[in-house]
Amino acid sequence: MRVFDACKRDCIFAIMDKSIRITFLLIALVQGVHSIEEYIGKLWDVYPPATYICGLVSNNLENGFIIINISLFIVLMLIWLATFSKNFSAKPLLWLWTILELINGAGHSVWAIMERSYVPGLATAPVLFILALIMVKLLTKPAYKTPG
Repeated sequence: MRVFDACKRDCIFAIMDKSIRITFLLIALVQGVHSIEEYIGKLWDVYPPATYICGLVSNNLENGFIIINISLFIVLMLIWLATFSKNFSAKPLLWLWTILELINGAGHSVWAIMERSYVPGLATAPVLFILALIMVKLLTKPAYKTPG
């Protein structure tokens, strides 16, 4: 009976890990689409913090935006790959990105309400927000087991 209980417990942990991996992969992919939406809307021209940050990377704001967003996507994919590691706990990085997506999702909505119009990134921001809420639920479930 103990063997069965151990297997049952480990199977639950494996399912949780898979759920977290899939949810984070969805966050990464939707973030890529979100960046494309922001690019189409020329976020660097209409949002002063984006203008400033893109200007730190390149004198050409559009190029700065592209460099930043490709870099972020690469980081997201590396974090996702880290969720497969048994020697490295990705949980702090998952939490960091989850919090950033909650802020991002809420921020776009608040900005759109203040502007009383569409703002670049608004269409995909709610999806990121919902995925981040799902990630919070998965990361706070007692069955979550950090690899390693």
